[in-house]
Amino acid sequence: MSSTAKKTSRKGAAKKTVKSTIVPDMLEANMSIETNAQLAARRELAVPRGVASATQIYAKYAENAELWDEDGNRYIDFVGGIGVLNTGHRHPKVVAAAKAQEDQYTHTSFQVVPYGPYIELAEKLNALAPGDMPKKTLLVTTGAEAVENAVKIARAATGRPGVVAFTGAYHGRTLLTLGLTGKVSPYKKDVGPFPADIFRAPFPSQRDGITVEDAIIGLKNLFLTDAQPERIAAIIIEPVLGEGGYTPVPFDMMRQLREICDEHGIMLIADEVQAGFGRTGTWFAIEHSGVVPDLITVAKSMAGGYPLAGVIGRADVMDAMAPGGLGGTYGGNPVACAAALAAIAAIEDEGLLARSARMGEHLKARFAEIGARAAPFRMWDIRGLGAMVAVEFVTDFDTAKPDGDFTKRVIAHALKRGLLLLSCGMQGNAIRVMVPLTASDEIVEEGLAIFEAAVLAAVADDTF
Repeated sequence: MSSTAKKTSRKGAAKKTVKSTIVPDMLEANMSIETNAQLAARRELAVPRGVASATQIYAKYAENAELWDEDGNRYIDFVGGIGVLNTGHRHPKVVAAAKAQEDQYTHTSFQVVPYGPYIELAEKLNALAPGDMPKKTLLVTTGAEAVENAVKIARAATGRPGVVAFTGAYHGRTLLTLGLTGKVSPYKKDVGPFPADIFRAPFPSQRDGITVEDAIIGLKNLFLTDAQPERIAAIIIEPVLGEGGYTPVPFDMMRQLREICDEHGIMLIADEVQAGFGRTGTWFAIEHSGVVPDLITVAKSMAGGYPLAGVIGRADVMDAMAPGGLGGTYGGNPVACAAALAAIAAIEDEGLLARSARMGEHLKARFAEIGARAAPFRMWDIRGLGAMVAVEFVTDFDTAKPDGDFTKRVIAHALKRGLLLLSCGMQGNAIRVMVPLTASDEIVEEGLAIFEAAVLAAVADDTF
């Protein structure tokens, strides 16, 4: 595997990269005495097996859309820390803002001694979120924590217990969010029972022949059979399914959900943890439909690599909880808030929303070329909004049978060649792209070339 490095220009993300030395200066000056294998052996003794990792490489250094492991091998990153790095690894503005905040204070707990960065970020998020009504923002630490608080707020605002989620949804791994998550393995396996008053509605699926009309009928039938609408506090939905396969919610369905919520006094929660902050070409994926939700959950790319999450919502709804009912010791950490403000500024200053839209169109076109050339009748679907794109593999077009094994082989061959990829979908047969929006055109093309070589290698495996 080549360890030749390239340093990527950030300003004007489409500019060409400049060749550098064998490894970045920072990496060369701090080469580890430990290898990937040695760290793996230590991990085996110290970390529970339930904490799975998609690769067996260990990070040493990263910059923008590139990462180097402890053995000095270079990788192009199409995973971005599972959608966290829309502004890339170690964006200079993000790192500088975090360091500047660290020189002032790192933690006081907003519940004890509040501080300006929390308020400034809340103001910014309130302004960015769709809808012209007054809004307020709660800051927490993780996406699952944001979802739990959104449900809690919706229950307090409506006085109702029930929540409706959808097939294929992913909302987290805590007990409540696992109840909302619509995929058993590996998340829900062997850890029930789950909280009551959580109901599942069908998600439209071309593969399964479920149309938007079918999905809405299924929701209405749910109201007739199991979930009295007057007892439903919220309907929660990802505008683009994340773990479920990077499938966008049809805009017509989103609009019908808004009408149903309005009819029954139900809160509509948009889970934007993975789809937000420019990944789809808009600040929030739900903007594509024109629908304004009551609550939005955010995390991942909001803070450019720092742990931060939140709930943005209608001011009257957000104020439903009594003082002391919301918060957490680390919620809205000042260093993470400073990083988030810088990440948002980077998205604005570098035109990354438009960049995402252009990148998405390019990725779809290139994937279509690669599928036709390297794996005819295997790449069944190419989908997504903006640069939130997935390709789905099947055994053949006649049966469209999901081929998770083939997908695993593509990912494995890509890793050997220096490209990080991650699967998604109920059958694990889709590959999602979360390459930083700051990645140069040259880096993206290099990654796509590796992807094509990996697909060709996976096809060749079928002949043996």
